[in-house]
Amino acid sequence: MDEAKVERILQNPKFKAMVQKKRNLSWTLTIIMLVVYVGFMLLVGYNKEFLLSSVSGGVTTWGIPLGLGIIVLSFVLCWVYSYIANNTLDQLNAEAIREVEAIAKEKGTH
Repeated sequence: MDEAKVERILQNPKFKAMVQKKRNLSWTLTIIMLVVYVGFMLLVGYNKEFLLSSVSGGVTTWGIPLGLGIIVLSFVLCWVYSYIANNTLDQLNAEAIREVEAIAKEKGTH
């Protein structure tokens, strides 16, 4: 594939839309996970007393549900990404691939 065709693919509006949506989604979910995880680590480092305090006067401390919450959040964010990727990004990807294949099949046009 020559450079002119590659450039046409890269300038394809559907390809650009797919790349932009995927980038925005990935960064948004990454930032959410980092903020929660770093927040938890800061809590561990600077406010151990809170994490050691009991949730309801029993033996369960705040550290346990917060730690489990982070694990559950990671699964939820994976599900969110999969759901959006399967329902939105895959459609854009299929449309972009069809157009890319049409561009690749062109013979002799620049």
